[in-house]
Amino acid sequence: MQDEQQFEQLMLQYQQLKNGAEDISRMIDNEDFDSAISMINSREQLYLSCKTMRKYLDLTSVQQKEADSILDELRDMEMMNIKKLQKNMAIVQAELAKSQKVEKIQQAYGDGNDFGNLVNIQE
Repeated sequence: MQDEQQFEQLMLQYQQLKNGAEDISRMIDNEDFDSAISMINSREQLYLSCKTMRKYLDLTSVQQKEADSILDELRDMEMMNIKKLQKNMAIVQAELAKSQKVEKIQQAYGDGNDFGNLVNIQE
C-alpha cells in the first residue's frame, strides 16, 4: 500500500515537472528568458526527489511502463526547450556580433575625422 502511495507521489511530481516544462516553453516563446532560467534552476530539487524515489521504489511492470512513458515525454519536452534556447542564443550572438561591427565602424569613421582610418571588421 505504501509503495502505491509513493508511486502516486512520484507520478504527481513527474506531472509537476511536465507542467513546468510546458510553462518554460511558453516563457521562451514569449522571450521571458529570466523567468524561464529561474524556473529551470528551481526544478533541480524536484528532479533529485524523483530520481531518489524511483531508485528505491519496487515498481510493477505496469507502473514501470507508466513512469517510463511520462519520463520520456518529459525528456522530449526538456530537449525541445534546450533547442529553443540554443536557437535564441545563436540569434542573440549574431545580433551582438552585427552591432559590434557597426559600433566599430562608427568609432572609426564617425568622430568627424576627415582623415581615413583602417578598420579590421574581422575581429
